[in-house]
Amino acid sequence: MKSANLPRLDFDYLTKLAQSNPSEFERLRLHAIESYIATLPAARQQRMRRLQWRIDQERRNHSPMGACLKLSKMMWDHVTSPGGLIGFIQGTGQETRREGKVIPFPAPQRS
Repeated sequence: MKSANLPRLDFDYLTKLAQSNPSEFERLRLHAIESYIATLPAARQQRMRRLQWRIDQERRNHSPMGACLKLSKMMWDHVTSPGGLIGFIQGTGQETRREGKVIPFPAPQRS
């Protein structure tokens, strides 16, 4: 895996740039995304590029607020679906569940 050599992104600067020079903002956005994906292991890069393609399609096909809502729903689906984060934590996801020893902690004593 390559180390990240990404510039620190300044939100206020990028907000002003998006308003004053949208094409330059888009160039920087694509560069930052591609630079980050390039730091991932090769096995994950293709998946991340597919995910970025889906995100870009939502951005193109909706208003900014519509895209925000659609992408928020997409993220929550990845958290709450059976194959998502919660499914993984509960052991119903794609990964196998491992058993562990539960260590009891005594309840705090109240004065």
